[in-house]
Amino acid sequence: MKVMNFSRRSRLFQRLFCLSIALQSVAFPQAQPPDEAAIVRGVDAAVKARLDSIASYTVTEHYAVYRNNDETHPVSEMTVKTNYQRDTGKTYTILSQSGSAIVQRLVLNSILENEKRINEPGTRESSWLTSANYEMKLNPGGPQQMNGRDCYVLSINPRQKAPNRIVGTIWVDSRDESIVKLQGTASKSVSVFTGPTQMMRQYVNVDGFAEATHARATSSSFLFGQTVVTIDYSDYEIKIRATR
Repeated sequence: MKVMNFSRRSRLFQRLFCLSIALQSVAFPQAQPPDEAAIVRGVDAAVKARLDSIASYTVTEHYAVYRNNDETHPVSEMTVKTNYQRDTGKTYTILSQSGSAIVQRLVLNSILENEKRINEPGTRESSWLTSANYEMKLNPGGPQQMNGRDCYVLSINPRQKAPNRIVGTIWVDSRDESIVKLQGTASKSVSVFTGPTQMMRQYVNVDGFAEATHARATSSSFLFGQTVVTIDYSDYEIKIRATR
């Protein structure tokens, strides 16, 4: 008799357990995977909102150049005040500079001139991280933590090769698809004397827009060997366009 009671209780427990699992599956349906197309549209919208909304900004940029695997003692440094105007592009005021004059001229001045050129109206559109310029594929695995933010991870591949277009990865905030980090390799070398440049750039939210806070580029050349350039951005002052 006791054996029968135990058997009945066991079957009852099994039925209750199965019922509880069934109820949980109804109350808590499995999360749907993120929509890749929707995320890409969000990236495009975030980039467009920033470019359409900002009339101008200023930022202080500190450049440091390192060589021969020594990232403790820069061979050259430069601090500049960058002024961006939506209608005209970027201009630079050098606040301080030290170290090798040759490195300043061939490396740092070259970077500033290139940034000025690619930010000119009619040209800067080719540098935007949008689906018009890049094929974007959502990486599997769901959101990842990056700099304390839940991010979708997308692989990017430029539709046309250029020194300012990257083959690599972007992390975008899962809430608003603003860019949190970019990492990859330039799709085209600047010259036949240099190898592919490895690039990384981190972003923070400033007044609701993704702005660069730290960048790093590593390259090799016939003249300088391995060269690392770091850029730190601070003191953003952003002016928003007046709405009609």
